[in-house]
Amino acid sequence: METVLIVDDEEDIVELIQYNLTGQGYTVLTALSGEHGISLSISHVPDLIILDLMLPGIGGLDVAKYLRRKAETKNIPILMLTAKSSDADIITGLESGATDYMCKPFGIDVLMARVRAILRRHVPESVKEESDDLENGLVINRNRYQVKVNGKPVNLTLTEFQLLSFLASKKGWVFSRNQIVDAIHGTDYAVTDRSIDVVISGLRKKLKPKAHVIETVRGVGYRYRE
Repeated sequence: METVLIVDDEEDIVELIQYNLTGQGYTVLTALSGEHGISLSISHVPDLIILDLMLPGIGGLDVAKYLRRKAETKNIPILMLTAKSSDADIITGLESGATDYMCKPFGIDVLMARVRAILRRHVPESVKEESDDLENGLVINRNRYQVKVNGKPVNLTLTEFQLLSFLASKKGWVFSRNQIVDAIHGTDYAVTDRSIDVVISGLRKKLKPKAHVIETVRGVGYRYRE
């Protein structure tokens, strides 16, 4: 069964989540600080990290950014679980590398459903098929979570990579913002249209001079041009 790391300084919340995860057969690791969370992430490489933002020492956003820069941890799904619930906080969390974002207070059944959904979508590196998508100098390597433009690596967040990979897999198809959210985060993911626009904007900036491959279809959404 998969291993889940909980990084949160509220011990009662940690105990609640640990109890429910253990009851469903998961192996659970816990950390009460960002530093300890980073250490366990590197030494154990869990299948999922449930991460609070407001932590003593290194905050959750910095933990996520650090893990995304490390080769051994960059592909671990991160579920941010925090009391910060504004649109700006959600956007910041996603841009820092979060796979999903859930606000406190939360329903434990909903959290467990989110965990199952993330782990269903996440395929370990060892069993993924190599898949390069070559598009006039734009290379998407889904196995390595790498994107290159004219031979140069592009540093994308996990959400940016998932969005680009999804659109590229359906060239020419137009998807609404809600459909994009459902495809990369699941149908129970609460997020605003604005956050997708922000991710698209950041993605285009990073993809220059290939930013034109992502087209805006006014009044509908986005597509990867054919």
